[in-house]
Amino acid sequence: MAGNEWINGYLEAILSTGASNIEEQKPAPVTLKDGGHFNPTKYFVEEVVASVDESDLYRTWIKVVATRNTRERSSRLENMCWRIWHLTRKKKQLEWEEGQRLTQRRIEREQGRRDAAEDMSEDLSESEKGDILGEMAQSNETTKKTFQRQVSNLEVWSDDKKEKKLYIVLISMHGLVRGENMELGRDSDTGGQIKYVVELARALAQMPGVYRVDLFTRQISSPEVDWSYGEPTEMLSAGQDDDDCVGESSGAYIIRIPFGPREKYLRKELLWPYIREFVDGALAHILNMSKVLGEQVGGGQPVWPYVIHGHYADAGDSAALLSGALNVPMVLTGHSLGRNKLEQLLKHRQSMEDINSTYKMMRRIEAEELSLDAAELVITSTKQEIEEQWGLYDGFDVKLEKVLRARARRGVNCHGRFMPRMAVIPPGMDFSNVVAQEDGPEVDADLAQITSSSVEGNSPKTMPPIWSEVMRFFTNPHKPMILALSRPDPKKNIITLLKAFGESRSLRELANLTLIMGNRDDIDDMSSGNASVLTTVLKIIDKYDLYGQVAYPKHHKQADVPEIYRFAAKTRGVFINPALVEPFGLTLIEAAAHGLPMVATKNGGPVDIHQALNNGLLVDPHDQQAITNALLKLLSDKTMWQECRKNGLKNIHLFSWPEHCRTYLTRVAACRMRHPQWQTSTPGDDLPAEESFNDSLKDVQDMSLRLSIDGDLAGISTGHDMQDQVKRVLMSRMKKPDHGSNDKLQDNAVGKYPLLRRRRMLIVIALDLYKSTGAPDQSMIKIVQSIMKAAQLDPQHAKTTGFALSTAMPMSETVDFLKSGNIQAKDFDALICSSGSEVYYPCTPTEDGKLVSDMDYVAHIDYRWGYDEGLKKTIWKLMNTSEAEGKKSSSPVVEDSKSSNSHCISYKIKDPSKVRKVDDLRQKLRLRGLRCHPMYCRRSTSMQVVPLLASRAQALRYLFVRWGLNVANMYVIVGETGDTDYEELITGTHKTIIIKGVVTKGSEEVLRSPGSYHREDVVQDGSPIVVQISEPTENNIASALKQLSQAGAM
Repeated sequence: MAGNEWINGYLEAILSTGASNIEEQKPAPVTLKDGGHFNPTKYFVEEVVASVDESDLYRTWIKVVATRNTRERSSRLENMCWRIWHLTRKKKQLEWEEGQRLTQRRIEREQGRRDAAEDMSEDLSESEKGDILGEMAQSNETTKKTFQRQVSNLEVWSDDKKEKKLYIVLISMHGLVRGENMELGRDSDTGGQIKYVVELARALAQMPGVYRVDLFTRQISSPEVDWSYGEPTEMLSAGQDDDDCVGESSGAYIIRIPFGPREKYLRKELLWPYIREFVDGALAHILNMSKVLGEQVGGGQPVWPYVIHGHYADAGDSAALLSGALNVPMVLTGHSLGRNKLEQLLKHRQSMEDINSTYKMMRRIEAEELSLDAAELVITSTKQEIEEQWGLYDGFDVKLEKVLRARARRGVNCHGRFMPRMAVIPPGMDFSNVVAQEDGPEVDADLAQITSSSVEGNSPKTMPPIWSEVMRFFTNPHKPMILALSRPDPKKNIITLLKAFGESRSLRELANLTLIMGNRDDIDDMSSGNASVLTTVLKIIDKYDLYGQVAYPKHHKQADVPEIYRFAAKTRGVFINPALVEPFGLTLIEAAAHGLPMVATKNGGPVDIHQALNNGLLVDPHDQQAITNALLKLLSDKTMWQECRKNGLKNIHLFSWPEHCRTYLTRVAACRMRHPQWQTSTPGDDLPAEESFNDSLKDVQDMSLRLSIDGDLAGISTGHDMQDQVKRVLMSRMKKPDHGSNDKLQDNAVGKYPLLRRRRMLIVIALDLYKSTGAPDQSMIKIVQSIMKAAQLDPQHAKTTGFALSTAMPMSETVDFLKSGNIQAKDFDALICSSGSEVYYPCTPTEDGKLVSDMDYVAHIDYRWGYDEGLKKTIWKLMNTSEAEGKKSSSPVVEDSKSSNSHCISYKIKDPSKVRKVDDLRQKLRLRGLRCHPMYCRRSTSMQVVPLLASRAQALRYLFVRWGLNVANMYVIVGETGDTDYEELITGTHKTIIIKGVVTKGSEEVLRSPGSYHREDVVQDGSPIVVQISEPTENNIASALKQLSQAGAM
């Protein structure tokens, strides 16, 4: 090109505007200097062109060469160079910002460790202090060894556990879940996790001591998907045949809970606003099933879940709430982790705004952090997942976990600090479909006979249909098959594999390539990412003229997958997983079970699989030549191929489902078991016959609660059990009781048990209406009176309607405030005080007439609560440290001892502008191993720190569990804003009335920091069970109650 004007102009631009800045930001490498001076040409070649996306550069170059006019071509080339320059500077800026972010996180983590070590060393001797500090300073290599300890010191689960009758709950919310004909690969939500949880449920149900397994997922009644996903219940397997006490409810089941839009199938990123709706529906099913199992195998007492196991972030969030409501242990399996994916996306130069908008990444990460807060046990597939993925989270620190475990073993106080235990348990596999294959020359002869028969039209042996479907692509189907099986997802790295095959003549001559990339009808109907991969696959096949050598069938059934493996093994082929990062690699185990050696990525789970099976080679997925060499080595070296095949078949039992479940139950049994301790058979269940005959029939319906296909909660039961229950109730009501004894019974019942047991409907007043000083506004008295009067306008429900007041105020202040408006505390069935840290029943008097907190609730929320001076000291230090400078500043808070109690630390806010946001404070506490629920309240004039499992919303679920009052029959009345727990109060299956114009200012401005998730990721828009009213008049409130009651009945 004449004069290369565009190059000269570009280089001059570098010299005049960029070179000095570049040298200031980052010293140029030695190779870019000639005699100590910056060389712009080398910089352009080495730094600019090499760092630009190849496809972008190629597309621009095509446009350039297509231009006929020389001057226009020069202009286009110059513009292309400026574009390269701009992209490079942008990339360097993003890399600098990412480096700053990682540095800040590292500093925060180290500070958290130091603070934890300092607090925990105060009660130790000098020698023990040295031990703690030494443990903190140990290297990562030493820490890694701790995870190599398996279950050697635990009692292994065995057949002598057969007398146990355990109820296990698994949760996998997104995707399409069913037991047969799974549509794996249909979309990114319906992948290996679906198969894993279904097979886990089946396998657990066959273990000794396990009576029932429920797998919870979403009920979908949409024309977009098969009708089977709308069925409320699906049996996966019956109970064990050799069990003498097998009941009709034993076995493994899929339970589909309706939540979110009934008629739509939603991708997982859109399910977040409906999490609490799922939790309430699942809670209703669990309570009902616990009663049913109690009748069958529990001696009349409920059989509570042995464990609640969440799979993925959304199910982990749900499992944490369910675990807190039921007070049972929680287990978590992450499958794929948000922070790890975020790191990968940031490396690809995507902005945080785009990532958060597309993937709801910050909401997902917070759900994973909450799951770590509540989980007793986290199950991973590999050690790499613990060290390199969970280690990115605020709620898990490998070094601090080791220290806390050592202190616990020595019986030393951990000052409220907790870390979940991590256990490496590789996924199991169902070998029932695996056909044992014999080694020797007859394998080749068998394949030759089958393939030749298909060509000649004879059929001495039946050929699986999927074989024919694959073979039609090949010119020579006798060649060994390289098999890849995955979704057409960019991170699965199929493109690099195809390029390696296309650019290696030796590989093309030696083998065929089969790509099983899910199911598709039309590429245009697929997601953009999957469609892009498939389109690129077709272009590469055409570019390298791979027709007759590459198979890419459009459809396959789940039952075809074993046959595909078998076909590849008969050709003496190789299975390859070239993913950029593979969390585990279940397909590698499946391939090994069918006698296929493997070539797999060295990033992630395949490392552990290879260590156990020793049946192949690991490669760098970014190194195309390494992939080519590994495939050639395995395919050409017959001795090595045979050795890898034998090793895989010999060691595959390590990944069987019985082995997985045995280790799983052993680990779960080592957790701190907890469940509700109260007795449910109490005199308070009996009501006077003259006023409760109809209610008794409702009791029977409530006991047999199940989910209908439309997703409504209905009281339906079938069979002899229902008839027997009705008969018992009728007979008990028809008997003539002795009035004297009955009166005495009722007096005792009322004195001991709250009236909540009799309520069919509960109106919860949760108005956060305060003055600017934080004192309760007297106008709330009038609203409370209007609400109570409105409830009496419906005579049909007036007698069975109760009231609860939910507030951040302590009990004494709440009672005094009510008295100031001539309202008695006993007008309420329950008082939820101090932001959900205390529950009182004013209608249940005591001997001295004072209100006493529900001690069962106190025990309920005590989980991981470390109330001591160490916690106070940490909070005080965090609140009095400047975020910007890391130095102490004037204190924005002062402790409020009058508003504090044993499960609530309260502070008055002197300067709201200087306090940390809730998410920031929670992060700092997690880094120090403290699991708390901080919140701001009373118009940001107070801050309260309560236990992890305590909140005003969770207190309502406790009332459901403890007293049988369904959350769906609760009506929560709030303002347009409120305390920082306000969003929790307006989501779920309870009905909500929002009074507009009453609460003008709340505390939500100190809830989340910039860059966090948004309100729409928590609260759904346009819910049919949320009504807004403009004036809190009796008629308006009564009308809203009626409207909501009808909406709930629909």
